[in-house]
Amino acid sequence: MPDLTPFLGFTIAVLSLAGFVKGVIGLGLPTISIGLLGLMMAPAEAAALLVVPNVVTNIWQLATGASITALIRRLWPLMLGILLGTIAGAPFLATQGSAIATLMLGAALIVYAVLGLSALRWHVTPRSARWLGPLVGAATGLVTAWTGVFVVPVVPYLQALGLDKDDLVQALGLSFLTSTIAFALTLGATGGFQITTASASLAALAPALIGMLLGQHLRQRISQRLFKRCFFGGLLVLGGYLMWRSAG
Repeated sequence: MPDLTPFLGFTIAVLSLAGFVKGVIGLGLPTISIGLLGLMMAPAEAAALLVVPNVVTNIWQLATGASITALIRRLWPLMLGILLGTIAGAPFLATQGSAIATLMLGAALIVYAVLGLSALRWHVTPRSARWLGPLVGAATGLVTAWTGVFVVPVVPYLQALGLDKDDLVQALGLSFLTSTIAFALTLGATGGFQITTASASLAALAPALIGMLLGQHLRQRISQRLFKRCFFGGLLVLGGYLMWRSAG
């Protein structure tokens, strides 16, 4: 891990901003953090730095709802697919942060956000979810291993299940927690997550938690309609940023 001392203020600001966005819309911590921290370290190092904040914030996000058992029972095929897909994608860890992967991820987020902000809606039925969930999970795992970001295609899939804002945020927490654990396991197996990395990752937890707490405070005070606008608007901004970064 690089010495973060010269960049301490910038690192704290990035993690606080990313935590705030995650608190509002349920995602964005790794996307924003890896994107901005990538200005001063390798994307794989930034992803390793975020392991502890990702685990803790997603446990927190998952615990904020009232239906954890029912959610796990409903989404376990998706979670299994994420785990297996991330492990299968371990050979791609060395190419993490490639311009092509980042460009494709950003484009996918923009397309999804534009469709979400339009009048178009799609729905995944429980019957379709039985076979589609594992496929979406496996694809998400591969994207996670390639980019260090956990949002595609699992976020569009979860949103298509028709969950309300609190259930959606809780489901995102479950998905991202699974992705983070699987990602940490692959990093550990390839030597990318060591004691020094773990210490830096633990230190990164506090600003992420503070930002997330502020974001959750805002989310509890906005309507379902405004939440959806913030959700898709946030994805649009994230996608645009990723495409801009890939061209840099």
